[in-house]
Amino acid sequence: MKTSFTPNLYVALIHYPVVNKEGDIIAAAVTNLDLHDISRASKTYGVKRFYVVTPLKDQKALVCRIRHHWVQGAGARYNPNRREAMELVAVADSLKEVVDEIGRNNGRHPKTVVTSARSGTRKLGFITLREMIATGTPCVLIFGTAWGLSESVLSAADYTLEPIRGYCGYNHLSVRSAAAIVLDRLLGSNQ
Repeated sequence: MKTSFTPNLYVALIHYPVVNKEGDIIAAAVTNLDLHDISRASKTYGVKRFYVVTPLKDQKALVCRIRHHWVQGAGARYNPNRREAMELVAVADSLKEVVDEIGRNNGRHPKTVVTSARSGTRKLGFITLREMIATGTPCVLIFGTAWGLSESVLSAADYTLEPIRGYCGYNHLSVRSAAAIVLDRLLGSNQ
């Protein structure tokens, strides 16, 4: 069922600064699966743009090569549905660049909402964020790779979304799974 509602929502997948399992700040590698799966989930739920954030030249070139194949290359002819999803992908050097671009396009900066499996304060519930999105407020959902976002990204955000929790205590979803679950909870038609 189609709706006329188009959320003013963006997704940013941060590859730097993130942390490794020892807590050191690192730059994580881009993965092909994340690009495909998060762009497809983003397209399904009406996200305006899916930003891949990395300052590393070789990683940015990889994203551009994959995107080109599916948007303009042989992949676009082979699978037009994938082309539509991959058209949402954009590369940025930093989260600041993402926020500034969204701000220019909207006439105001977006609310920044980080996701994290870690416990913490300033948690925003899914229902509250869904209501905020429904008002048309520009928002950017920020996901981290590796072992999660650095403290500098977490503390600078306007909000921290409540974590996804199962019933068994295990809490280490892939970022592409987490993105799909979060988008469905915020924008799914069965909410």
